[in-house]
Amino acid sequence: MNIVITGGTSGLGLGLKEFYEKQGHTVFVLARSASQNNGIVCDVANYESIESAFETLKTKCTKIDMLINNAGVALSGVSELLPKEEIDKIIDINLKGLIYCTQKALPFMNKGGKIVNISSPCGDFPLPYRTMYCVTKSAVSMFSYCLRLELQNAGIQVTAVCPGNIFTNLSKNRVMIETTNEKYDDEIKKATEKINKEAHKRMTLEYVVKVITKKLAKKKLSPRYVIGKKYKFLYFVQKLVPQKALFWGVTKFSK
Repeated sequence: MNIVITGGTSGLGLGLKEFYEKQGHTVFVLARSASQNNGIVCDVANYESIESAFETLKTKCTKIDMLINNAGVALSGVSELLPKEEIDKIIDINLKGLIYCTQKALPFMNKGGKIVNISSPCGDFPLPYRTMYCVTKSAVSMFSYCLRLELQNAGIQVTAVCPGNIFTNLSKNRVMIETTNEKYDDEIKKATEKINKEAHKRMTLEYVVKVITKKLAKKKLSPRYVIGKKYKFLYFVQKLVPQKALFWGVTKFSK
């Protein structure tokens, strides 16, 4: 297969790249730091950069069998006080870049092709002070579901893959806006400390890559794959308990 992975120079993207290369597939990585083998320099936050990257890709292959939209960033902070540039950045990378890369990849794709959008359980579960991450991932999931319906007759499958916390640099590189005021006091600091205490429980990259690639090897993809037993349980509970109870549980966990 010819596989295109955005953000494939570190973390989950790199793990998927290495797995598929070992399987004998040709992997093209689109990333700002891509500079060797089949790497193509691309800033997914910049539309012109995406256009240029796919023009370059056109000289290297004529067909894409699978697109994995993996590039993403994380942002924490009080919603009221988030700087405009940080809001724009996370939307540009997590959502708009994913949409534009999909648009540019589809002319390369035929029946049997697969589009894989890396979303998150945060797309369905609200977390205070992680608002923009939750918002963008929720949008990624919905984009995936709508696109899946649009492409049914074309025989191109679309799925949203929602892995929970992984031992990668995504959390480490998260932009933390600690600005607060009298409404919030030190709540964001407490919430961050509480979540960081759970860091040792994150899934290993090797485990997540193994599970994801096994799912993607299926002939027929599901609309969504939740990765991680804890997160699957939360989705199950979500269907059973009233929304008020769900919000109470999230508050107890995150504050």
